Formats: sequence, C-alpha cells, structure tokens
Amino acid sequence: MVLQPEEWVRQHCVHYLMNEKKYPITLINVEKELKINDLKKRYDIVVFNPDGSIHLIVECKAPKITIDQTTFDQIARYNLALNATYLMVTNGLNHYYCMMDFEAEKYRFLKDIPEYDRN
Repeated sequence: MVLQPEEWVRQHCVHYLMNEKKYPITLINVEKELKINDLKKRYDIVVFNPDGSIHLIVECKAPKITIDQTTFDQIARYNLALNATYLMVTNGLNHYYCMMDFEAEKYRFLKDIPEYDRN
C-alpha cells in the first residue's frame, strides 16, 4: 500500500509528538469520527490528557495544500465539540500551533506546543 500525502504527514506528526514532545502513544488517537451539529467529521490526530479530556487536536493536510484561515476555521469548528486546549495544523512543511482562550472565544498563536507534562 502506498502512503497518501496526508497520511505521510499524519505518520510523521505522530512520530514528532511521541519522540520530540514525549507524548505517550497510549494518549494519542488517530483518525476517528466525531459528530458536529449532526454532521459526521473525522479528526486526524487527538492527544488526550490522562483524565480523558482532550489536550491537543492536530489537523493534517497534504504538503501541496496551503494552510490558510479556512484550515483554522475547520479545526476551530471541530474544537467546539472537543474542547482541546491546543490546536495544531500541519502540511508536513509548515506547522502552526495555537492555544484556546475559551473565555474570549478565540485562539492565540504559539511558537510551539508544550512537551508532555508527566505531573
């Protein structure tokens, strides 16, 4: 089986989360369906907190796809249902990170996502 470009990005991102950011594989979930306003959507990667809440949502795009406002709007819509603290969008070449501000109902861009906190 040949890896599709988006799947290549997804696999590399999981590797990055495990090896660079030290997230345990047991907290990483890949390509599952979720329901938003009666629409079925699929997320690419979700990283859970140990308590079962969602720490991070990752949206993966193929390398030829330009990441723009539409991409962030898509992940922000997903996050209305998931309530993740952090969002990441990547096409394998460019990576963007943000942290949710639920009180102000907006997100704040970051230079990177934090490493896994084992405490």
